[in-house]
Amino acid sequence: MIVLIVNKQRIELEAPDDMPLLWVLRDLRGLIGTKYGCGKGLCGSCTVLLDGKAVHSCILPVGSIGKKEITTIEGIGDDLVAQKLLAAWKETEPTQCGYCQPGQIMTALALLKNTNKPSKNEIVQVMTGHICRCGTYQRIYKAIQIAADIIEDE
Repeated sequence: MIVLIVNKQRIELEAPDDMPLLWVLRDLRGLIGTKYGCGKGLCGSCTVLLDGKAVHSCILPVGSIGKKEITTIEGIGDDLVAQKLLAAWKETEPTQCGYCQPGQIMTALALLKNTNKPSKNEIVQVMTGHICRCGTYQRIYKAIQIAADIIEDE
């Protein structure tokens, strides 16, 4: 029996310790917002937050999580920083196919929560490793910068 905290809810489930967190979230919990991309931690589509840090859930064994809190794209709706980020995302319209967007948003959210007024270079550096097949990187970076400016002004 594994006990996890997912989106502020305590859950118990049967899963092997070496099962990737991605499959626990998608297959055992039905949280399909976190996407499978490469299965090797290279594309960023599977990114979730683990105690506020962006991690690739496709390579993270569920047995290694312990008591850390997991936040998925489905769990950010009440977060004020996330709301500002999502508003900026809507403003810059980076979504085309949308497949990479949950992972991109989760990494951007971790950045905004952990870095006061990130520079363009910091944004690019943190977001490196996310693959967007549609190539909307500049609009993604702009959305993060807009959200950072809004957060700083408040």
